Amino acid sequence: MKKKMRRTNSTSAPGHEFTERTAGDYLANEFFETAKLALPMALAQLGQIAMMATDLVFIGRIGVDAVAGAGLASRIYLVVLNVGMGLLAGIAPLAAAASGAGNLNSVRRSLRMGLWAALMLSLPIIGIGLCGEKMLNFAGQPAEAARLAQHYLLGLTWGAAPTLLFVPIRSCMAAMNRAAPILWITVTAIPVNALLVYVLSLGKCGFPRLELFGAGLATTLVNCATFLAGLLFITMYRPLRGYCMMSHLCRFDWPLIRRLITIGVPISISFLIESGVWSASALLVGVIGIKSLAAHQVAFQIVVALLSIPDGISMAATVRVARAVGRKDRQGIKRAGLVALLLGSVIVAVLTLVVVAARFEVAKFLLGHPTDDDDATIGLAARLIAIAASSFVTAGVCSIATGGLRGMEDTRVPLLFTGISYWTIGFSLSYMLGLKVGLNAVGVWIGLSIGTAVHAVLVVSRFYLLASKGALHTATSTR
Repeated sequence: MKKKMRRTNSTSAPGHEFTERTAGDYLANEFFETAKLALPMALAQLGQIAMMATDLVFIGRIGVDAVAGAGLASRIYLVVLNVGMGLLAGIAPLAAAASGAGNLNSVRRSLRMGLWAALMLSLPIIGIGLCGEKMLNFAGQPAEAARLAQHYLLGLTWGAAPTLLFVPIRSCMAAMNRAAPILWITVTAIPVNALLVYVLSLGKCGFPRLELFGAGLATTLVNCATFLAGLLFITMYRPLRGYCMMSHLCRFDWPLIRRLITIGVPISISFLIESGVWSASALLVGVIGIKSLAAHQVAFQIVVALLSIPDGISMAATVRVARAVGRKDRQGIKRAGLVALLLGSVIVAVLTLVVVAARFEVAKFLLGHPTDDDDATIGLAARLIAIAASSFVTAGVCSIATGGLRGMEDTRVPLLFTGISYWTIGFSLSYMLGLKVGLNAVGVWIGLSIGTAVHAVLVVSRFYLLASKGALHTATSTR
């Protein structure tokens, strides 16, 4: 099987193809391969967001206070989950580079150690989720909102383990250009989650009304099913069955774990910094008032949903760049990153126009059927969505360019950029404009948008520099 992979890769080596194909052919092929890989990856990201958005829609039927409580809960959950996601993000470039070089054994090693790492990381994440109310009370949040947040976390936090375990499976399938099952799993998971949230949170079909706990529990059950489906595909799916991806599962590989830590720790800290600034902004808005917090949660949910598309393209960029690194194709590295940036920018720009045009309808939909007293909350949410629109494209560009850098195993400098952009600039401006100048939630979002724009300039410049002058050396020097 290894010989088969090597033979396939050798026929697509850059030196072989250059004599038969023009630069335009290369670009067209790169666009097609990136889009084919990015679609299931983006939908997998969107599936996770869609499940949380579904939770929010049904929680809106419970009440605006419940929306605020769920917003606080999701901030805690996403922060700790993203720490684990960051550590596991190193699997994609390792597996893709190995696949590009025709080394199937290293792809299997990446999957095996990714599953071990995911299992170990899930334990502290679950523990933190179970202490959410205490953390929120310590942070000065309203007692009722903290209590409601804990109800949601009691159902949601158990899904951390299957969510993380699905990451290495998804990464290795993408690295081997077998991402289609990810799309099938996601398409199935979204309506199943909607049905379960409806039944468990609102007490339908003879089930008790579990409200926030039921919404979180439904998402956990779907995450478990998603992981099991991924496990089934990677072991039984015909194109992958002969690769024996789950062989030697109990064999621990310390050298690979150390390499995964070297790549993943800066990514994890970057995720923590980025998620942390969003969570800190929610705490700032929570000090302003619970209605502002509900409006902030609606705007944040729109941002996360829109960014699931460039996040998926970012994963595709990581894989495409890493595969070019594995086959030592300098031009392929640059081409993969630039095509991904162009594709993501166009898609997010179009979606931004749609969301801005429908911002009032979106706010009403996510907040359910509020009373007349809540009209101000809808108006504020719509205004925040309009302000956040300025950061949609730049945030997407940040994600994709960072994914390209991960494909070159360049993670330390982007970590520095993240800290400067989001905390030194973004959060400082949010605090000043929101609480000191008196712009409240609007000021918080203006500050976040400026920080995101700075980050985009930095990471795109970094990618272009490495891809133009020394990408291959940078990527291989750490091995």
